[in-house]
Amino acid sequence: MRRALPRALPALALALASAALAGEARAAPVLLISIDGLRPADVQDAEARGLKVPNLRRFLAEGTYATGVVGVLPTVTYPSHTTLITGVAPARHGIVNNTTYDPTQINQGGWFWYAQDDKARTLWDAAHDAGLTTGNVHWPVSVAAKNVTWNLAQIWRTGHPDDRHLVDAVSTPGLMGELEQSARVPYADGKAEDLPADVNRARFGTEMIAKHKPGFMTMYLAALDHTQHETGPGSAQSHAVLETLDGLVGDLVAAEMQAHPDGVIALVSDHGFAPVDTVINLYRPFIDAGLVTLGPDGKIASADATPWGSGGSFAIRLARPNDAALKAKVKAVLDKLAADPAAKIDQVIDAAQTKALGGNPEASFYVNLKLGAVAGPFVNGNLPLAFPSPVKGMHGYFPATPEMRSTFMIMGKGIPKARKLGEIDMRAIAPTLARLMGGVLPDAEKPAIDLAK
Repeated sequence: MRRALPRALPALALALASAALAGEARAAPVLLISIDGLRPADVQDAEARGLKVPNLRRFLAEGTYATGVVGVLPTVTYPSHTTLITGVAPARHGIVNNTTYDPTQINQGGWFWYAQDDKARTLWDAAHDAGLTTGNVHWPVSVAAKNVTWNLAQIWRTGHPDDRHLVDAVSTPGLMGELEQSARVPYADGKAEDLPADVNRARFGTEMIAKHKPGFMTMYLAALDHTQHETGPGSAQSHAVLETLDGLVGDLVAAEMQAHPDGVIALVSDHGFAPVDTVINLYRPFIDAGLVTLGPDGKIASADATPWGSGGSFAIRLARPNDAALKAKVKAVLDKLAADPAAKIDQVIDAAQTKALGGNPEASFYVNLKLGAVAGPFVNGNLPLAFPSPVKGMHGYFPATPEMRSTFMIMGKGIPKARKLGEIDMRAIAPTLARLMGGVLPDAEKPAIDLAK
């Protein structure tokens, strides 16, 4: 007759098994590099596109990669980067757009720079709790981020050289000056997003790795996104920038392998890109319907409902979300616009559908534009519904849009070589990296990817 085991033994066995798995996974050092706007096919189909990116292609041969990453609503930089580092959607982490809600423009174009607006646990937290030091160069939503040992935060205001003092003030005390001495160049201005700024920041990244050897480090590069906005995805200028960024990735990987021979490097992007030619100004019909009221100075004086642009989409925010009459009035305006080809509306969803997609909980409606159209901000009350776009490329469309697929590639010790994952959900990336570092993100909305297969 089999004797019954004491009740404590199964729990003990589970604890021992968990400890063994954690020991097997080990606390691997991780370098996380983001190339803003990198389309997966620009790496996977590089030869066919005439791109010379050997350092990026190395991830395909020596590591594991997704054919595409399905992003979040909206597919813009700050919400996506916060999902990449938390594993939860914007509705949970709270970074629901790049710019804060500011129809009267008192915040002067302010973005969600401050980490206190992120309500979710981050990979910096997970790494810290796993006993690793942490570093950051220019990652979005990093001002005053907790548990970042060496932080060069991302923030700007005007583009004036004084912005460098602001970056210095909100970063780890003394860090900018220390790295400027070893790099022998001043740190890039906060608002600079061009290629020279990326070259500069990558240099500071390699210096941080060499001097401090953070166990987990985030590195953000913006120039590809900047150039694709200006000249369009797939342009000769965008290709030239990507080829230079490829060299910077090579430098960062070499520095990380020197500092941590057992380390892992993950390379991600936040969204894809699409060419655009038309600005859609929803303020025009909202003003005409009396939903937005202008003052004598031509600025917004009050608003019952406002379109909050997010690249290729708009969140529609109501002053009184529970006002059924107001909601019906806004819906009637949107229905009329959706039937007008000039408005270039692809889809309008309500608050429940937005919630299901993990989007902005303040949005009573969310409008997705057709590819080729971009959401316009309020400039003045005289602009028409549609006019030619000053930019050539955009993102921010609903995440189901194939052109919005982003990038995930990973290589290093213990990572299978030349393994193709297929499409993955962006929310699976953070818990995957947390597990590699021996940390946890218990609130992540998707399970970690099994990289042992």
